[in-house]
Amino acid sequence: MSNLVPFVDLSVIVPAYNEEQRLLPTLERLHAYLSQQPLRYEILVVDDGSKDKTCDVVEAAKTSIANLVLVRQMPNRGKGAAVRRGMLAASGQIRVMCDADCSMPPEQLPRLLAPIIACKAEIAIGSRYADGAKTDVKQPFYRVAWSRLCNKVIQRSLVPGIRDTQCGFKAFTAEAARNLFASATIDGWAFDLEILALARRRGFAIEEVGVEWKDDNRSRINPLKDMWKVIREALIIRKNIKSGLYNKKLPAAA
Repeated sequence: MSNLVPFVDLSVIVPAYNEEQRLLPTLERLHAYLSQQPLRYEILVVDDGSKDKTCDVVEAAKTSIANLVLVRQMPNRGKGAAVRRGMLAASGQIRVMCDADCSMPPEQLPRLLAPIIACKAEIAIGSRYADGAKTDVKQPFYRVAWSRLCNKVIQRSLVPGIRDTQCGFKAFTAEAARNLFASATIDGWAFDLEILALARRRGFAIEEVGVEWKDDNRSRINPLKDMWKVIREALIIRKNIKSGLYNKKLPAAA
């Protein structure tokens, strides 16, 4: 748990696994932007059992980046587990997940946070397909096909109406984050589906926000292997919903 300041407006959670090459520029960019805003903030990097020097990079960055926190998770469990750990360890009244490659520039934060600040939603999700989304880099065909296929085959059955569940740029009120992530069970790629499906069932308002984004050609997504992982995890989520599992799990205390 971060105890850097008694009250935090915004927590940015960055899950990281073997990110020694991409992480520092992302942290520097986040810090450069957030330090110019009238917000009390913290940046939480959740190391998901990295085998490289990811933790060393974060520790060294603490000397120049204020309010930077390293949370270690051992052994490697998956992105879902890392985001869950960060969301529950955070102190912010609003909690944002952000990928280590900074594919969504920090300058997009005002767009993402607007629905929450205006009290229109408890959850705001960045979208590559909603109105206002744009990119100056064409995404590889396999990435587009992977995303669209997952959407048609899986997402619509769990969270109909949401066009982009897999974008790694999402914001939650503290209440929504504690409630949902305390009940989550999926450690892998489909954790987004579980959180959003659970949010729908518990009545949290969700708003999809078109954002500017860029594709990182160093992405570790394997279209076939990861698609089957998502399908398998989505089936687990549907089974959990039908069995009433989520009704038995109590939210974490505030």
